[in-house]
Parts: sequence; C-alpha cells; structure tokens
Amino acid sequence: MIIELPALGPSPDAPFPPARHALTDPEGLLAMGGDLHPNRLLNAYAHGIFPWYSEGEPILWWCPNPRVVFETERFRLSSRFRRDLRRSEWVVRADTAFAEVVAACADTPRRDQDGTWITPQMRAAYLDLHRLGHAHSIEVFDRDGPEGRLVGGLYGVAVGAMFFGESMVSLASGGSKVAFGALARRLRDWGWPLIDGQVENPHLMNLGAERWPRPRFLAEVRRLAERPGRPGSWTAAFGTLAAKELA
Repeated sequence: MIIELPALGPSPDAPFPPARHALTDPEGLLAMGGDLHPNRLLNAYAHGIFPWYSEGEPILWWCPNPRVVFETERFRLSSRFRRDLRRSEWVVRADTAFAEVVAACADTPRRDQDGTWITPQMRAAYLDLHRLGHAHSIEVFDRDGPEGRLVGGLYGVAVGAMFFGESMVSLASGGSKVAFGALARRLRDWGWPLIDGQVENPHLMNLGAERWPRPRFLAEVRRLAERPGRPGSWTAAFGTLAAKELA
C-alpha cells in the first residue's frame, strides 16, 4: 500500500497540516519530512503533534486519535506501590542529568521492542531543546548526594502550562513510576492539569492514563499552551523530592 503524506516545507516555521487530516491507518500519521529544528518542534507540540520514526526513515509526524493523557489532579500511584515507598531512600530531581536520562531511555532494552526510535538525531534535537529551556528531565536517584545512582527517569517538552511526555525508563524496579508520580505532583502544585502520554501502551494504561478524543485534547492544548510557562531549568523550582513523600 502506498501512503501519500503531506511533506513539510523547508522553513522550520512552516505550518503543519490540520490534525483532522491525519490518517486512520496507521492511526494519527499526519505528515513527513522537515527537520527537528527547535522552532519546528515547539510549533508541533503547541498543536498536539510529535515526531516518531525509526532510523533510516524520513521524519514522521503524528497526532493520534484518541490521545492518551493524564490529569495531574487525579493521578495516584497504586496503594501497594505507595506502601513500598514508605521505606524508600530514593530522591527525585529535575534537569540535573538530562542527557543521561535520554541515553537511558534510548539504550535500555524493552520487552517486545527491537531497537529504539530515539535516534542520534532525536537525542541531539532534544538536547538542543533542553539547552533552550523547553525540554526537561525528571530523575530518580537511589540516594541523595553526588554518590546517588540513577534508577529511573523521564523526559518531555513543556509548552506554556502543558507537559508532553516523550519517554520514561526504569533502571531499577519502579523507577519510572516514581519519576512520573513526582512529575504529576509538581505539575499539580504549579497548576498544570495535563500530561500528554501520546500513544497507548500497557504501562501507561496501568498508571491510570485516559483516552481522550483528539478534538478535546487539542482544545486543551491550545488553551494551556497560551498560559505562562516555566522556561529555563526546573532544578530549583522542582527541588528535591523524597520518593517516600509520594506514599
């Protein structure tokens, strides 16, 4: 089957096609081409669009329907997991090990997944966004202080008061859950109501993700992207959160 997709213009400020034009097979595929310039990426996220492709493919842009989202006010870790956290010495910080988290997300083997979509080109692009203050990492360490070892984390992009999750990783059991719980806690504190989870998978659904129709999701993205955000490093604003506080 030959799929004809709109090709993005060479300018990083070139517009995307309307999301309603996205394919239904494969679900949400909207456009191809262009580059991963920061302006193009920020424009994509502000319209609920994200890049997702494999090494050797052209850049592919997606806006699936339904969309997997988390409401920060409603997010809760399971009771059993929270009981385990009461004895935990883990701590959570933000934006102190962005490159390490991205590398772990790209390089850690995953069940039923051959290779990674986080290509060297993608790593470089999100490192650029991080340096510009728009991409952020949430990092879980097994203890406080410089001797702490990374045991989990996630990274994503913030536009206005909207956070778009990109990938998460556990280097020890429960590491990604703690990172996600800490992110939801801080975003709730800041009055940010949503986290985008992009595409449905069992891990996200087990964490309590919801499926939203694309029009509802995009309306919320438009509203939240226009609100004042927190560009720059999140290290100080996020602080150090003891994992046991999530219990």
